[in-house]
Amino acid sequence: MEEDRDYILDIKGLTDRQVHDQRTSLTGRPFVCVYFECCNIYSRIYRDRDGQAYVGWCPRCSRRVRIRVGPDGVSTRFFKAT
Repeated sequence: MEEDRDYILDIKGLTDRQVHDQRTSLTGRPFVCVYFECCNIYSRIYRDRDGQAYVGWCPRCSRRVRIRVGPDGVSTRFFKAT
């Protein structure tokens, strides 16, 4: 059985190592979803390098939001920025 390769994209100058590094860095990065009431839009925000908070900005008006990571934590992955 021959593999259908129509979905494979070859980008000149991009090595296999760079593709692998990009995939693993994006899949392992923790995030939460935030609904920004200011602009009626959802967006992901990612954990900072220290692991102390999730920090991000509204994609339309650049309003900043910061969600601290606490010892007890919560199970929800969706938040609302009012």
